[in-house]
Amino acid sequence: MLTVHAGISDDTIDYIDSYFKNNYEDEWLDDELVKEMVLDIDNSVIESPHKISSPVLGDITPLDLSTGVKALILMYKEPENEFWATACGDNCAKWIKKFGNEMDITISLEHFMDFGDNSFLCKDADTDEIVEYFSIVMDKL
Repeated sequence: MLTVHAGISDDTIDYIDSYFKNNYEDEWLDDELVKEMVLDIDNSVIESPHKISSPVLGDITPLDLSTGVKALILMYKEPENEFWATACGDNCAKWIKKFGNEMDITISLEHFMDFGDNSFLCKDADTDEIVEYFSIVMDKL
């Protein structure tokens, strides 16, 4: 289930680029779902763990991916950690929602992220109650 912390907590990893740089593993980039996310969010193709083809930037490394897709990869590969989803644009929302439907993840948000249907159920990180996403964000931010 998706757990949402409205605001930022002491447990939130909010330095996404630096954390990704120091913690990602090459084999993560061989994962088909990661390849799909990178194509969807950054419009880029993972050729190998060290070469990604971007239509805008040319050949790049994983460190040059957008902060949003790095955050998604981290959420997917390290669901035990709480990540700062404020680094993500609304184009990442469907992936966050997908992860929340398939595993337990916790995110912190300091803005209203548009999930399309903002009335889905998630857990409030402060109270552990199951609530509507919209009510968490609108009441606390």
